Amino acid sequence: MIQESFFNNKRITVFGLGMNMGGIGTVKFLIEQGAREVIVTDIKSREELGSALEKLTKYKNVTYILGQHRPEDFVRADMVIKNPVIPWTNEYVKLAEKNTVPVVMDSSIFFSLCKAPIIGVTGTKGKTTTATLIAHILEKSGKKVVRVGIGQIGVLPLLSTITSESIVVFELSSWRLSALKYIKKSPHIAVFTNLYPDHLNYYKSMESYAADKRNIFLFQKENDRVIANAENEVVRNLVQDAPGQIVWFGSSDEAYGDGVWREDETLFVRQNGKQSVLIPLEQIPLKGEHNIGNVLAAALAGLAFGLSVEQARSGIKSFPGVEHRLEMIREKNGVCYYDDTTATIPEATIAALRSFSEPVILIAGGSDKNLRFDSLAEEILNRSKGLILLKGSATEKLIIALRGQFPELERNRPIAVVETMAKAVEMASRSAHPGDVILLSPGATSFGIFRNEFDRGEQFRKAVEGL
Repeated sequence: MIQESFFNNKRITVFGLGMNMGGIGTVKFLIEQGAREVIVTDIKSREELGSALEKLTKYKNVTYILGQHRPEDFVRADMVIKNPVIPWTNEYVKLAEKNTVPVVMDSSIFFSLCKAPIIGVTGTKGKTTTATLIAHILEKSGKKVVRVGIGQIGVLPLLSTITSESIVVFELSSWRLSALKYIKKSPHIAVFTNLYPDHLNYYKSMESYAADKRNIFLFQKENDRVIANAENEVVRNLVQDAPGQIVWFGSSDEAYGDGVWREDETLFVRQNGKQSVLIPLEQIPLKGEHNIGNVLAAALAGLAFGLSVEQARSGIKSFPGVEHRLEMIREKNGVCYYDDTTATIPEATIAALRSFSEPVILIAGGSDKNLRFDSLAEEILNRSKGLILLKGSATEKLIIALRGQFPELERNRPIAVVETMAKAVEMASRSAHPGDVILLSPGATSFGIFRNEFDRGEQFRKAVEGL
């Protein structure tokens, strides 16, 4: 197990700086812990990493190896901290391990050093909204919450903000969860929202993807809890191995004992066999059917931590929502513009389309993660009045899926594909009428045209505000 004193006077390699706050936060943490030298190595060039490097200019004892990786930085180091997206099978990870250099991640360091209870949240979709809502519910009830890994919030620098009164709410991707098996730790309360095909350009199979997700509950103690989605078959089967207590949420109370569920237009809760109303649907500010599950999961997490039903209800009613997730940007000339850029799989875009009764002009497409687009194509044809696609490998697959469902005489009809967000917004706004919705919900990753999905969302916002 890693101790706080380990980093002092050590030579540590940060493998993959990246453009978000994770790598930047790791470097800051190491310097503050007294590391003798931090080697930052990234295959991207100095120009590509410009904005990230700017945030580190004041820190000394940092050596940058950019545009390449050197074997010596993985052999002559006391530790390697790898970026979450770098697989454990990477040749440099294997080189370090062969030379008995420990390879860890920010998540495993955090779990090793954190003295506060941790509520961990994972799932293919909904984990950011659920984690943010849990934090809000706890804060509304007077708890001191430290949010970790949510959106673009970093990880390691937050250790210094934790006190004896803190509660940590940690959003955990499958990548960050993969590191927990090496330290055999899971959060005290684990929330598992759902599991769908994703990241199959990274994982060889759904089974290996699910195996990393299991770490959120696999090392729990007997009195710990896993909050699980009873409606998701994969999750329902996975959590049977949980050593802690399983508490369910879903669309019915069928034989699941204590938990929360939806019945008609009301959410209910059962605690110690006693049933009560959690909240009517009309009082929930979040848009979309898919968010009902997120609300149920967040409420259970609050209740599991000892809050009352009234406290959970109050937090839900006052929740302002999450940026980039079905976020309404503006209304202009009777047309509403929504940013759902974090919809990076087809199922998420399907859920977004089903959230509107109004006519929808959809902006979608991007890069592929080895996913299927047949169901999304069907949903687009059934639920959208217009479609504009952003160029990318996923877009090519979606076009093939769409044409496969066109009537035979329309197989060759044109489909708009553009290379900039500004052009997509311009085309959508020209074809919109009062009462329409223009929805950015890509169903694919952002790489190629954009730095990441947040950059994609910001470019959408900028284009909309500039109309």
